[in-house]
Amino acid sequence: MRVAVVAGPDPGHAFPAIALCLRFLASGDAPTLLTGKQWLDTARAAGVDAVELLGLDPTDLDDDADAGAKINQRAARMAVQNAPQVRALAPDLVVSDAITVAGGFCAELLGLPWIELNPHPLYRPSKGLPPVGSGLAPGVGVSGRVRDAVMRALSNRSWRKGLRQRAAARLEIGLPAEDSGPLRRLIATLPALEVPRPDWPAEAVVVGPLHFEPTSEVLTVPPGSGPVVVVAPSTATTGTRGLAEVALQALTPGETLPQGARVVVSRLAGPDAPVPPWAAVGLGRQDELLRQADLVICGGGHGMVSKALLAGVPLVLVPGGGDQWEIANRVVRQGSGQLVRPLTAEALASAATEVLSSPRYRDAARRAGSSISGVEDPVRVCHNALT
Repeated sequence: MRVAVVAGPDPGHAFPAIALCLRFLASGDAPTLLTGKQWLDTARAAGVDAVELLGLDPTDLDDDADAGAKINQRAARMAVQNAPQVRALAPDLVVSDAITVAGGFCAELLGLPWIELNPHPLYRPSKGLPPVGSGLAPGVGVSGRVRDAVMRALSNRSWRKGLRQRAAARLEIGLPAEDSGPLRRLIATLPALEVPRPDWPAEAVVVGPLHFEPTSEVLTVPPGSGPVVVVAPSTATTGTRGLAEVALQALTPGETLPQGARVVVSRLAGPDAPVPPWAAVGLGRQDELLRQADLVICGGGHGMVSKALLAGVPLVLVPGGGDQWEIANRVVRQGSGQLVRPLTAEALASAATEVLSSPRYRDAARRAGSSISGVEDPVRVCHNALT
């Protein structure tokens, strides 16, 4: 089966798309990735055929201050731009990242079946949950249900506005106003990070996290006999700034950390200031680091959170914007970590000490990771959708 996999350049979306392409390759399929040019060589080095997703740069006509307009207007323009090269690939199926709407539009323009890839939990509204992004658990009792209903009514205004914007964008490129949606939605998360809902969509299937390591380098953990703390600053533009710097200031072996502890800052760039001997900073395989880790401190992005939980490592979460607040609160409710906001050296050190000293956090992380046994294979889901 030939598959076109479409995803924007943000690492939280491009890397799961590469991981899915590798799963297709392992099954004997022929995937081609369309993504930002900065990841083309990385994908090709991993053995994935990759071409540039055209139209990612904004134009004077784009209104990036309006999220709905940004997603839908740009998607319509990009769908038209990319249609010729997708047609030339002659795919049997298009898989499109959830926020890279152009992939689905393009598939419809070409009359191709398509599937949506959600590299995180399902974020569609539910009649039984508070709005996604609030970080709240479902309300309990009459007052809790009333709270959720009021919040849903307010957030539904934005949702309906987005649907109107999508309909208008579709009409502009000759598609029907009504979006019939994908054949399937691949929900690439751990069941432990999902929230039960009374209206789970029939086409949505939990397939487990899709992780890709963009390097073969291994970051050496400094010598020592104490715990290993991995700090992974967010790659998202909405992530909390300065996490690495505050962590190196706040987490000192023999003071705020146990004697002999080590701190490893895992990020795409190397150190930009002198690093103490008990720390390391740079790019390395996070899966290798997590095998040695006792604690992960991160922004709450789904990729790092799900990696840590799969490795059974508890977390301290310092969420920024986007979906990080939602995921961080789900982790806290599940019992695998603590949340810090606002970020201060004192709060970070206190949370790290608490999580390291209590085995209940690691036990909960291991339970969350073991929920992977309940997912389906994403490639099989795609194949079955076409039969």
